[in-house]
Amino acid sequence: MGQEMERTGVDLFSSPPPLAPPTTEEQLLDWLCLLRSRRVGPASFRRLMTAHDGSAAAALDALPAIAAASGTADYRPCPRDQAHMELRAGRRAGARLIALGAPCYPPLLAELDDAPPLLWALGALGQGALCGQPDAPAARLLTTPGIALIGARNASSLGLRMAGLLARDLGRAGVPVVSGLARGIDASAHRAALEAGTVAVIAGGIDTVYPRENAALSADIVRTGVILSEMPPGTQPRARHFPRRNRIVSGLVRAVVVVEAAARSGSLMTARIALDQGREVLAVPGHPLDPRAAGTNMLLRDGARLVRSAADVLDALDLPAAAQPAPRRAVSKPPATPAPYGRSAPPRAEAALPPRLGAGLRQRISALIGATPLPEAQLFAQVPDTPAAQLVATLQEMEIDGEVQRLPGGYLSRE
Repeated sequence: MGQEMERTGVDLFSSPPPLAPPTTEEQLLDWLCLLRSRRVGPASFRRLMTAHDGSAAAALDALPAIAAASGTADYRPCPRDQAHMELRAGRRAGARLIALGAPCYPPLLAELDDAPPLLWALGALGQGALCGQPDAPAARLLTTPGIALIGARNASSLGLRMAGLLARDLGRAGVPVVSGLARGIDASAHRAALEAGTVAVIAGGIDTVYPRENAALSADIVRTGVILSEMPPGTQPRARHFPRRNRIVSGLVRAVVVVEAAARSGSLMTARIALDQGREVLAVPGHPLDPRAAGTNMLLRDGARLVRSAADVLDALDLPAAAQPAPRRAVSKPPATPAPYGRSAPPRAEAALPPRLGAGLRQRISALIGATPLPEAQLFAQVPDTPAAQLVATLQEMEIDGEVQRLPGGYLSRE
């Protein structure tokens, strides 16, 4: 098809002109048929539209001849019935299609040569004609350039906590948080940004949830934010779909922050895509002996901006100080000298701690962990009366406070 378009006088190497989005149901179906036709991807879609004066119907009519000229016989575009079925499936799921050029299509994503011509969107988009109301909550998230927070699926407790803190503070500063709805860092970032609204980009269809453990989180995102997919509804995510998803994650934002990543990971692939797209790449440093931080440390070695807090991200993007989050108040502690390990803390410290994180559990953990490294699984076995979620949260707080040190191999020790 490329050779044929060269013969038609289309410049394949210049940036294509902006497309006018479909304004009727029939035009939307034309777009969908063209995009789902064999051998038509996002870039070739735009070239075909440019070659046919922005008319998807004309491009569809020309496809068989273009395919024949390139040596493909008996070529048939996507049947209209198939496009109808996709449209009905997406709408049954409560989603709508956002077309390139529409008011609520993400502006930074639209600048890419391979921007998805159509995006399925599920969220608080309002009741507009084809893409919702531009001033609806989710639409504002899409039209305001955000920050992507990405990282390891098997993240450390500190990595999860850092992702949550960054997401919360960026959301409070009015910066949309974007991620890929994977387990680990992605899920932690989305969860912490729910109050402000967050954008999740998924590799499968808009009506699929992967991994299944994020079903409740997906439902929460839809209430205040938006989930995006370029795949047809019903598509189960496969390995080949994730690089396509990653380019959308980085394409939506001004900068990508890698919170935690191994030396060979999908997060580093996203970082490379971001650099190719002209986005800023930032990274959170990690312990040199932790393989989960090898990738982020490599990025820092190669020139990525170092991130210690949301303020570092905002400074890197030259956002005004007024938009930056107020400093977090530290948890109040008793003014007296800290009690030695093994003793109970003063009663009023218990009330100052976050919910479920009482001094009594900290005391028990401190008594069990000594200078000799203790396997984390063994610690869990020695406090069977405590819910695992509460124990994990308490360990996270103790790590931040310097009372517990996490070692490679799943071991814990006391500082």
